[in-house]
Amino acid sequence: MSTADRETELIPVPSLQEFFRDSVDAAMASNKVAVDDHTAHYVVNLLTAFVRSEALHDQMPAGPRLQPLALMLADAAGASGEERNLALRRLGDVALFVAGFMAGCLDRSPVGINYYVRMGGGAYHCLSVSLPAGMRGRAIAPVYAELSARFVDLVDVLTEVRHLAGSSRDRDILRLYELWLTTGSQRAARLLRLLGIEPNRQSGSVSQH
Repeated sequence: MSTADRETELIPVPSLQEFFRDSVDAAMASNKVAVDDHTAHYVVNLLTAFVRSEALHDQMPAGPRLQPLALMLADAAGASGEERNLALRRLGDVALFVAGFMAGCLDRSPVGINYYVRMGGGAYHCLSVSLPAGMRGRAIAPVYAELSARFVDLVDVLTEVRHLAGSSRDRDILRLYELWLTTGSQRAARLLRLLGIEPNRQSGSVSQH
């Protein structure tokens, strides 16, 4: 492909977060799903975070792997305060991401997608009713409540996002961005810029989640 041809295919996306924001907006419109802007932003940040495999997988002695949801629930049940809230949020986030963006993995799982819906939706519901009554709790509780109530709709949205990113070109973009985030590869950064995407650690940071 010539340089001129490549330039005509540049994507006007400044970061991976923008990439997912556009994809989520398109998927919501396609599935006629409307949620509060804060909830949509939460979903975008979830996708942005979990494109980094180390953010999605737990570090185990045998290597990185997804912890079973039942063990995450046990961790939450055995904790209190902020640790409990973090464990519940982790459970909800992983359940939503796997059910929507990695549903193919469930074909080989002893549990089906309904299990992920029940576990994830339940975790978000618990968060929505148990957060402290301070300013931050009042701000985020409605988001968790909507994530719980609209869990199945949001699974559909994430499935659509996966479909929208299903071309080999978009899969390459995601792999390049993860490589750059993980290793700082200058080659990956250069290739992303050729595709019209400016690497931005702040926009791709899990700390915004």
